[in-house]
Amino acid sequence: MGTKIFDLTGKVALVTGASRGIGESIAKLLAEQGAHVIVSSRKIDGCELVANAIKEAGGSAEAFACHVGNIDDISQIFSHIKAQHGKLDILVNNAAANPYFGDILDTDLAAYTKTVDVNIRGYFFMSVEAGRLMREGGGGAIVNTASVNAIQPGLYQGIYSITKAAVVNMTKAFAKECAQHGIRVNALLPGFTKTKFAGALFNDKNIYDAAMKEVPMGRHAEPQEMAGTVLYLVSDASSYTSGECIVVDGGYTL
Repeated sequence: MGTKIFDLTGKVALVTGASRGIGESIAKLLAEQGAHVIVSSRKIDGCELVANAIKEAGGSAEAFACHVGNIDDISQIFSHIKAQHGKLDILVNNAAANPYFGDILDTDLAAYTKTVDVNIRGYFFMSVEAGRLMREGGGGAIVNTASVNAIQPGLYQGIYSITKAAVVNMTKAFAKECAQHGIRVNALLPGFTKTKFAGALFNDKNIYDAAMKEVPMGRHAEPQEMAGTVLYLVSDASSYTSGECIVVDGGYTL
């Protein structure tokens, strides 16, 4: 395990979309700091690979499949958490959907529905269930992975950008109402980050070059660069930080 920056010993953390990319990096870093991490994503195989890697490195983790676009899956994972742990200290809403890449005028209903169900409805009800557990336990921390697209819509990413803007305001709404329960709610807005999820942006040179023009440092970010910000936001060091939306883009933070 790596060096402990913040001590999360005894904390139970749930990270969605944790089988790869930004979510995997977040799950591994939280485990390095002592948290027991529930590694979650749609497919159990990918979750188990990450959970096993954490355990082999000396950390504590378990795998649990959950499609956050499915309300029944959300109920099942929180029933499991209540039964096995009796509490939840940290939720990182990181799972996302972006099934359509193209002209906004050609967006079909299926792509719209899937994106909204995962990125808005899923985040909302994951936060509700987590918040209820945290309220019972005296507090906790929720971090939502949004996107810089919430501020400036990405080319050919219309509905995705719209849902990520909703995540930013959702974060502020939960932060405002959950503060009285000792629950901090913040958002991470990753910039141009190299992940499989963002493959469409990296596989087309013209789109990649156009995106790079918007990044002041002239380089894309790597998933692990996002994890440190999340670690700070869920640690006791940020106990007075809530409702903040932090942009991490190409190596710089706003």
